[in-house]
Amino acid sequence: MREHPTYDGIVTPGGPSQARTLGELTIRKLAVSAMHNNVYLLSARDGSQILIDAADDAPAVLELIGRGGPHLDAIVTTHRHWDHVRALAEVAATTGARTYAGAEDAADLPAPTEVLLEHGDQVRAGAIVLDVVQLRGHTPGSVALAYTDATDSDRVHLFTGDALFPGGVGNTKQPGQDFETLYADVTQRVFDVYDDRTIVYPGHGADTVLGAERPQLQQWRERGW
Repeated sequence: MREHPTYDGIVTPGGPSQARTLGELTIRKLAVSAMHNNVYLLSARDGSQILIDAADDAPAVLELIGRGGPHLDAIVTTHRHWDHVRALAEVAATTGARTYAGAEDAADLPAPTEVLLEHGDQVRAGAIVLDVVQLRGHTPGSVALAYTDATDSDRVHLFTGDALFPGGVGNTKQPGQDFETLYADVTQRVFDVYDDRTIVYPGHGADTVLGAERPQLQQWRERGW
């Protein structure tokens, strides 16, 4: 697997991964499958690693993990939808990593979840600490993960799964989904908590920052998606 020499957050299936280096952490981003799912690997200087969404193409995901180091501590699944979990069982079995997911989604995953997550929890692996932000509405147990970079004036890096994208919240048109719930959680638990410098890493597509999305909140509310 190749790795692009610069980071712009735009990756494509079959293409190279990208790496963003922070003070104490490297974030790697890979796109897999025809659904253009994003897979994220967080690698700390102490050797600890956390994978977010083993979405598909287990060989490519395992190669990405190996690029960061020999050991994977944790796999966090942002939500239960099939396109985000197709490589979960194989990657978990191969690496022996501990598995985490939102409590309300865990029963529907293709591999056992060892740690059930609720809003306000933390996922810890060595020097990596992720705050769990439950964002209900796309699925009942969808979670986002927030990493605070102490080396950059506490800038937050927020991994949102399918709850928040550039230009809007995730899909709420299917049975069991609810726009009002998702909009309320995204507004109260993301925009009311984190500042405009916060970088958003979604489950599909390019990254964004909260400052670029905040002016659109009322428009999202009015259109209902």
